[in-house]
Order: sequence, then C-alpha cells, then structure tokens
Amino acid sequence: METSIRNETESDYRRVEEITREAFWNLHVPGCDEHYLAHVMRTHRDFIKDLDYVVLVDGELVGNIMFARSSVVNEKNAAVEVLTFGPVSVLPEYQKKGIGSSLIRHAMRRAGEMGYTAVIIYGNPKNYCRHGFKSSKDYGISAADGKYPFSLLTLELVKGTFADHAWRFFESDVYNIDEHEAEEFDRTFGHKEKGYRYTQVEFSIARRAFIE
Repeated sequence: METSIRNETESDYRRVEEITREAFWNLHVPGCDEHYLAHVMRTHRDFIKDLDYVVLVDGELVGNIMFARSSVVNEKNAAVEVLTFGPVSVLPEYQKKGIGSSLIRHAMRRAGEMGYTAVIIYGNPKNYCRHGFKSSKDYGISAADGKYPFSLLTLELVKGTFADHAWRFFESDVYNIDEHEAEEFDRTFGHKEKGYRYTQVEFSIARRAFIE
C-alpha cells in the first residue's frame, strides 16, 4: 500500500465532498453536513489553502483535511490567531489503517513550519490525544461562553503560547452551518438512507459534557 499526501486541487473538490459524506454519514447525527462544510469552506475568508491536503493510497484519493483560522482572546483583550481543522475525512474502508493519523501529522508539521503556534478543535479526545492534544482547560482556554467543553482540545505547536493568561476560544464562523442549505446541497448527491448508529448517542453526550 503506497500512501502519498499533496495539496487539494480544484479537480479533487467533488471527490473530496463524496469522501467526506461517506466518512461522516450517520456518524454524529442521521445523515451529515460535513461535506457541505468542505464545499463552503474553500471560499471562506478564514480558509487556509496551503493546509488543504488530500491523501492517496495507490493513486486513489481516500481522505482530506482542511483548516481555518480561529482566534483566542485573553483577559487583557489581546488576541492570538490559531488554527482549527475539520473536516478530516477518510473513506470508511481505509479507516483504522493509520492513514488519517499520517494526514494529521503531516498537516501539523506543515502548520508549525508556516509559523502557526497552536491548533484548537472540537473533537473526541480518544481520537486526538494520541497526536498531542490536551483538554483546553489545561491551557486556561474556555469556549466563548466561559465554559470548558469536554470536546474542546488544544495542541501547542509552540510551547508556552498560552502561559500566564486566561483565554476564550472563538471558532471561525465557517463552522456555523445553515442546515437548510446543507440539506439542499446533499440532494445533489446520490440517495443515502439516514439512520441510527450508537455513535450518535456518544456524540450527543460528549457535546453536552463540560469539565469543572
């Protein structure tokens, strides 16, 4: 199995959206909207084209990762630009083979080379702690409302970036998906049946959990 990573090109767009749809379908909710997020992110002001990567296995495109600019603001109202990634997708039949991990590692390395100091995401700790992410509370970073979500995770690319301050995280508004537009976009793809998976319950619990 020969794996390679390169930047996404315009000719990849629809295939990436198809892969993202397959990867997330019924995972968090019945259906999904992550493929619509991939679609609209590319034209958003916070999108970082240089960190938009696809991964290929034996020449076949099987996964993708995309980044946007977000920010944190401290108690003195000083802001620091940070990265947020998502969606990150791998076709189901290629998952649990280290492909997604290699894609994330490649992107993190490149982000550091570009001078970014931190990555903050909403994600499942069991998926991202292996890559060095920790609870954002460990760095004094809350959500915008001052709470500490279980799923808010931080990776410092430059150690000490958040030292000696309290921070609030403000995610790029590209992640505020219009559900109606997402449904309309999904109709441009082949029919897939929406249904229940136990992972939807896990996701519902995680998104409502906070750290005291």
